[in-house]
Amino acid sequence: MVSEFMYELFSDMPRQGPGSNKCTRKAYKLLANLPPQPNILDVGCGSGMQTLELARISKGQITALDNYQPYLDDLKRRAKADGFSNRIKTINSSMFDLPFAKGSFDIIWSEGAIFIIGFQKGLREWKPLIKRGGYLVVSELTWLKTDIPEEIRAYLENEYPGINTIVENIEIIGQEDYDLTGSFTLHESGWWDDFYKPLQKRINLLGHKYAENLEALAVLDASKEEIDMYRKYSLYYGYVFYMMQSK
Repeated sequence: MVSEFMYELFSDMPRQGPGSNKCTRKAYKLLANLPPQPNILDVGCGSGMQTLELARISKGQITALDNYQPYLDDLKRRAKADGFSNRIKTINSSMFDLPFAKGSFDIIWSEGAIFIIGFQKGLREWKPLIKRGGYLVVSELTWLKTDIPEEIRAYLENEYPGINTIVENIEIIGQEDYDLTGSFTLHESGWWDDFYKPLQKRINLLGHKYAENLEALAVLDASKEEIDMYRKYSLYYGYVFYMMQSK
């Protein structure tokens, strides 16, 4: 029930995690010497806001992968409406077992989703699928400071024990045989405009729908707490984009 309700909570939203088209464009522009029509894999694409933006700014073919079919159906509808049906292909599959041959992609892209498999594990397991000299671009929840208040440290280490500092993630990138080519922190507007503000509306709507469902209300309360924590402690953590090149 909880997983099904989580999917319902995040449906009908612009995106399923923090991000922005502006940051997608910024990250893409920091990739050098790409082929004219790069082959791109978007892992954990959700309903695909960043997938569509990648289609707009590249001339490449994009494979959008997620394990929830309604998100992929939504992306297909939007891709058709925007005229990208011939350049965006959707695949329902798990990021833990990507069904592609070695060296299939010029770019693997994953905004706000690599935490599911884990930052270092994702870097290691996805690397064989990237062509030599190709790129991995991910946004990852990251500590932005070292003097972390105990309340938010305890909260995030419970929610995502794998959270690291920027320095720690850069060390992991080197360990996994990539060259870091750039990084930047997602602006706070990338949390609010297309994610937390729409999410708050979904919480209010579903709060009425499931007013007698204690299990659903617990999920809604957890989402409210997440929003409140970010409102209170946004100086201390955020999503950081890491652009890295496969050696």
